[in-house]
Amino acid sequence: MMSGTVFMLLRRMRLPLIILISSYAISIVGFVTIPGQDDLGNVWKMDFFHAFYFVSFMGSTIGFGEIPYPFTDAQRLWTTFALYSTVISWLYAIGALLSITQSRAFKQVISQARFNHSVDRISEPFYIVCGYGDVSFYLLNVLFRQGIRVVVIDNNQVNIDNLEIADLSFDTPALCADAAESESLIAAGLNKDNCKGVLALTDQDEVNLMVAIAAKLIVPDIFVICRAENQDSEVNMASFGTDYIVNPYSSFADRLSMAIQSPKLFLLTEWLTDNKYRANDTGLAPPKGRWIICGYGRFGKCFEKYLSYVGCETTIIEAEPKKTNAPNNAIVGRGTEAVTLREAEIEQAVGIIAGTDNDPNNLSIIMTAQELNSDLFCVIRQNHDYNQTVFSSAKCHWVMQPGRIVARKVLSRINMPLLFSFLHVSRREKEEWTSLLVEKISTMLGENLPHCWSQSLNQYESPAFAALSTQHTIPLATIIKDPSQQTRNLLCVPLLLKREDQIILLPDENTELQIDDALLFCGHESSELLMTETLDDIYLLIYLITGQDQPRGSLLRRLKGLPSMPKIS
Repeated sequence: MMSGTVFMLLRRMRLPLIILISSYAISIVGFVTIPGQDDLGNVWKMDFFHAFYFVSFMGSTIGFGEIPYPFTDAQRLWTTFALYSTVISWLYAIGALLSITQSRAFKQVISQARFNHSVDRISEPFYIVCGYGDVSFYLLNVLFRQGIRVVVIDNNQVNIDNLEIADLSFDTPALCADAAESESLIAAGLNKDNCKGVLALTDQDEVNLMVAIAAKLIVPDIFVICRAENQDSEVNMASFGTDYIVNPYSSFADRLSMAIQSPKLFLLTEWLTDNKYRANDTGLAPPKGRWIICGYGRFGKCFEKYLSYVGCETTIIEAEPKKTNAPNNAIVGRGTEAVTLREAEIEQAVGIIAGTDNDPNNLSIIMTAQELNSDLFCVIRQNHDYNQTVFSSAKCHWVMQPGRIVARKVLSRINMPLLFSFLHVSRREKEEWTSLLVEKISTMLGENLPHCWSQSLNQYESPAFAALSTQHTIPLATIIKDPSQQTRNLLCVPLLLKREDQIILLPDENTELQIDDALLFCGHESSELLMTETLDDIYLLIYLITGQDQPRGSLLRRLKGLPSMPKIS
């Protein structure tokens, strides 16, 4: 990239440099040719060294005087000519250089060079984020708090500028380029060993699809998450092995249908994935019955499909039914008019969904609907994050923000893959199973916020366990004991045990643990700290296994005849 910068400068500066060099050469030849006079009156000619020296300081208008002897009139006349010619050449060359440095192409080359240098300097694990907007801003803040770096690609310079002035914990390398181009992904560090994955989060399905294809072809084992707002794109992305696909519309509609069909499972999911719900919060479950959907675009179609899965009737209101392929019985209108809502029999409906792509219309729909039926369960779609204050003031039960939904889904997949697996598998269980688990968690935590964490039993994350597992049988009950009091358990519930390809829900406390097992827990945040301390400290763990507090010093152990402890690698 540096050679490209030099090449551009030399190409653009070719004519100014030729003029500047020519003016210097002609001036030097003139001083060498024109005879002068020494201090004794003898004829004297300046050599090339003195001529070059004199023209150098004269051309820059420093002016050290006539050297080595006073000039004759002929020399002074030539000096006047040389002075103006070199100064004008310098001004022309400097002007051309300033023009080049201000050009768009040169700035792009410099930005590319800085970007490449910044990416090369990243030694920590990082993700490539394609597209910077509301989703990425929220995502970056959370990832930075966890010490995970990010490289951003976006084709809009305004978004890149917004990233530079954003209040983020780390300097974020950002490239203004088309993320769908493989060269951009390679420049962003796709081939680097510490690149953990690619997050295609633009608002264009075609771009996200191309990013996923390029990433999988260049690095087949790379972890790829894509945003998709169209079902066809979602199917296409899944066909070649995209690791995770987030459709904000279907995700939100699925969440609503889950809340209607299985309130306990919905509550459990909210506890484990959203830190604003406490363990004793029962949530506000949407009612089952007939729903009115205003807007039959991608959002409305998803809601109609998922509500039909749980046995709810729907009435569609659409302003352009032919354009959206709305059903024949759809009511023509925006839903902002009272007459349209009355035609949809809003008085007998249990809920309304304002799902158009226009925020003012959605707010107007909800306000009009609430005047006609104050008992409605109101769901509203918020398209732009800058309308947050207005939507927070609206009296809606649920607010759908596509950006936050995508960010939340992506974070849960990145940070807690075991939680993702648990939620996926738990949907197959019956409501009674979920109810018992919800009751167990709420009884244990009370007013506290549920906290989830995963624990890998290997020599890196659990060195004490790795050292003792070859000598002792360590059941699950051991590591969930309180290290300060052996007879008391930590405030946590084991949710899942993963052993190779085997998934065990709610593992029994007598389950014997093995190296490379992965566990998912839900409980109090302090319990995670105590468990981590136990699995890091071989003496704490041996105390929980044997019930005996053994001396830590090697000398005391020898005096008591105890064997030396295994070394922690």
